[in-house]
Amino acid sequence: MDYNLMREFADSWGLVAMALFFVGAIAFALRPGSVELADEAARIPLQDE
Repeated sequence: MDYNLMREFADSWGLVAMALFFVGAIAFALRPGSVELADEAARIPLQDE
């Protein structure tokens, strides 16, 4: 596997994979029920134990 083949793969399928990962991350963050988990995680630094 030489550099040109690796670059062609990264230019085509690598971009598709990164775009799908980005869309998946956005969908995961905006799914129903995630608001409560995000609010709970946001309060962690403010808790005194």
